[in-house]
Amino acid sequence: MNQPFVAAIVLAAGKGTRMRSELPKVLTPCCGRPMIAYPLDALRFAGVEKVLTVVGYRAEEVQKALAERTEIEFVLQTEQWGTGHAVRMCVPKLRQLIEENGGKTFPVIIIAGDSPLMQGATIAAILEDWRNSPCACLLGTIEVENPHGLGRILRDENGNFKGIVEEKDADETQRLIREVNQSYYVFSAVDLLGVLELLTPNNAQGEYYITDAPALLLSQNKTVRALPILQPIEAVSVNTPEELKIAEEMMTGEKKTIRDTQL
Repeated sequence: MNQPFVAAIVLAAGKGTRMRSELPKVLTPCCGRPMIAYPLDALRFAGVEKVLTVVGYRAEEVQKALAERTEIEFVLQTEQWGTGHAVRMCVPKLRQLIEENGGKTFPVIIIAGDSPLMQGATIAAILEDWRNSPCACLLGTIEVENPHGLGRILRDENGNFKGIVEEKDADETQRLIREVNQSYYVFSAVDLLGVLELLTPNNAQGEYYITDAPALLLSQNKTVRALPILQPIEAVSVNTPEELKIAEEMMTGEKKTIRDTQL
């Protein structure tokens, strides 16, 4: 029996200023391959059929580098107004995919393209959890020793997901939370379309955050869950040359794990 249709949105429009390079961040070499190759491999491993890749800074270079990947369709973000704005650029294509799917919803994975340590097994597990218990949004999370710089997962007294707060918007108590968002999402396509219209730039940066979407869905009495399923290696962010070196060292030591995400 064939699995239901599944799509993904990969955020790949950023410049990556902290990498101190003129390259688009997602094309930064990591163990001899562009950084974006690894999350794309993870999606392929998990059986994702359509990948909407949002490009912006030096978009033509990213498109050329990924030209042989037939599952990709590129979406242009001409101005950088945040992750929520980037996903909004995909609305016309999402509407088309829903129509092609007979008007029925389907899972849409949203991930960052600058995540070379992303594991295909994790994407597959999150997707399987969503399929077993469909909801408006499912987040993959992890607890870390040092959550500095990461969005914190807010839960109520019963442990139910309540929202995400970015560090720059968090108060002192919220900054003590160790469960963090690593930008692994599965949305219901129909619910995603609806919530994108509600995003507003009410934050310190004046940007639209996709991280606001889960709490907005909750406010509409939609079901949102946060699943602490990510592997420790996936907690490593790559935003500087120093962090890139750490990631490459981990990949060298975890070759079998990394290769398991590739076909």
